[in-house]
Amino acid sequence: MTQTTTLINSAPLPNIPWEARPQGSSAVIWRSARNPIIPHDLIPSSNSIFNSAVVPYQGAFAGVFRCDNTARAMQLHAGRSTDGVHWTIDNQRIQWQPANGQVAEINAFQYGYDPRVVWIEDRYYVTWCNGYHGPTIGVGYTYDFETFTQLENAFLPFNRNGVLFPRKIGGRYAMLSRPSDNGHTPFGDITYSESPDMQFWGRHRYVMGAAGGWQSTKIGAGPIPIETSEGWLLIYHGVLTSCNGFVYSFGAALLDIDQPWRVIARGEPYLLAPQAPYERTGDVPNVAFPCAALVDGASGRLAIYYGAADTVTCLAFAYVDEIVDFVKANAM
Repeated sequence: MTQTTTLINSAPLPNIPWEARPQGSSAVIWRSARNPIIPHDLIPSSNSIFNSAVVPYQGAFAGVFRCDNTARAMQLHAGRSTDGVHWTIDNQRIQWQPANGQVAEINAFQYGYDPRVVWIEDRYYVTWCNGYHGPTIGVGYTYDFETFTQLENAFLPFNRNGVLFPRKIGGRYAMLSRPSDNGHTPFGDITYSESPDMQFWGRHRYVMGAAGGWQSTKIGAGPIPIETSEGWLLIYHGVLTSCNGFVYSFGAALLDIDQPWRVIARGEPYLLAPQAPYERTGDVPNVAFPCAALVDGASGRLAIYYGAADTVTCLAFAYVDEIVDFVKANAM
């Protein structure tokens, strides 16, 4: 297809995991026929593997995975894949090495979940929901997905869904997050923060909040924002409260390139809602939760990794062009 949206700073990724749109379908986003690509029990220690982050690495793929173990402790594990679909995940959790003596004070690692991974400058940064007297945003990095270094937590508890931008903005690192409470938060808006050094975070700005329908209870940033000629493409999850509990779907918005707290357009309909059996049935029914996206800068193809029913990991496909057009045509 011909691209009308220019991708900025997205390298070609010819080996991106990909399946063509099903014949006769006009869907903007479509599920992999191989879903779930990672079962709940891929490794001996896991009860479930979901809400995980994947990046290109040395001609193949690597990632950080949320693996809730059979004691139901939430932990982070490293994994690798040659094709982005079939994964080898370490059975032992990541052992984070503190960057210095001060970080060692917070290195107990009570729990970790819902990671994101992004390449910035010279390393892969990892953010996750880190247990430190309640949930906050943990920050660390790796060069090789074998040794992982922990930095200071970005924010005070309570916070979730910390998602870094893939480059500095105005000379500072930038992150989206969702301040919350200590429980299964029945509210939540997306905010923006900046840091000169990946340690001290400030200049907090409101981005957008819960709206109607599928995103009426709370929202949170999903994969790393994608830089385009139309703005930062943000795929995010939204939650509605039904008579049977929370329902997690995901949609998209466009943010201003230089001031990402300014929303250019925000899609009113969802892109994907929990409708497949593996999204509706599991440890937490009715959840489709995106955490990572691979982009082929040459073709605009997009592979989105998402957790289903807090149990398994799945893939969906789209074109950046079509999502941008969808958001602009269906803006609220």
